[in-house]
Amino acid sequence: MILATVPGTATLLEELDKKLMVVLRDGRTLIGYLRSIDQFANLVLHRTIERIHVGKEYGDIPRGVFIIRGENVELCGEIDPIKEERLPLKEVSVEEILESQSRVQEEKLEKEKLRLKRLKDLGFPVTSEFTTDDNY
Repeated sequence: MILATVPGTATLLEELDKKLMVVLRDGRTLIGYLRSIDQFANLVLHRTIERIHVGKEYGDIPRGVFIIRGENVELCGEIDPIKEERLPLKEVSVEEILESQSRVQEEKLEKEKLRLKRLKDLGFPVTSEFTTDDNY
């Protein structure tokens, strides 16, 4: 009789004490050592960092012990330390990466405002959490 492993939380038991990358539903990327998991896929990461990518640069914000509800996990996988060292990315300070991230988000917001204004000018009904008349 051949037993097949069922994908799910049980297979994460094999990843205990390994370095994992976890992408959350809100888009954040966490990297840390898996210390615990339960039947709901809730995770406890130790020595956790939040990694922010902007283009080919990244910055790491130390977060320590991090508890993640299973329903917030979008992607989870083990990190290969050899491949991690070979990545063509440049590490920058936390201040620099946060500034870059803020600039990129502002550019996206401006593009979205322009897009909505064009749609409104063409007569399409526009429903958004902000209008083109917003003043910050």
